[in-house]
Amino acid sequence: QVQLVESGGGLVQAGGSLRLSCTTSGLTFSSYAMGWFRQAPGKAREFVAFITRSGGSTTTKDSVKGRFTISRDNAKNSVYLQMNSLKPEDTAVYFCAARRDSWLGYSQYEYDYWGQGTQVTVSS
Repeated sequence: QVQLVESGGGLVQAGGSLRLSCTTSGLTFSSYAMGWFRQAPGKAREFVAFITRSGGSTTTKDSVKGRFTISRDNAKNSVYLQMNSLKPEDTAVYFCAARRDSWLGYSQYEYDYWGQGTQVTVSS
């Protein structure tokens, strides 16, 4: 049974930092590209960041570029999202997702497995 479990969310003031973790089990982690998405209340789920199977290439949404960094540790079956200089508009539930195909996927429908999400709230 495949499981993705996010952690590290919470309440932080604007300008602060959080590091999200996503630990996986039940899949060959190094065979999956990984993504982070977020969903704010009343809005569609949106792409945030992507990392290839090896971790050699990453892509981030323009509005978080320079503030958010995605990384992975294949030995720990985990992917991370370091979020710095947080803004109130970053408030959302953050999800990690796994994708068998190796190329970049922007749509949630291109991912095979999902975590339950972790809440990030940024106060002004």
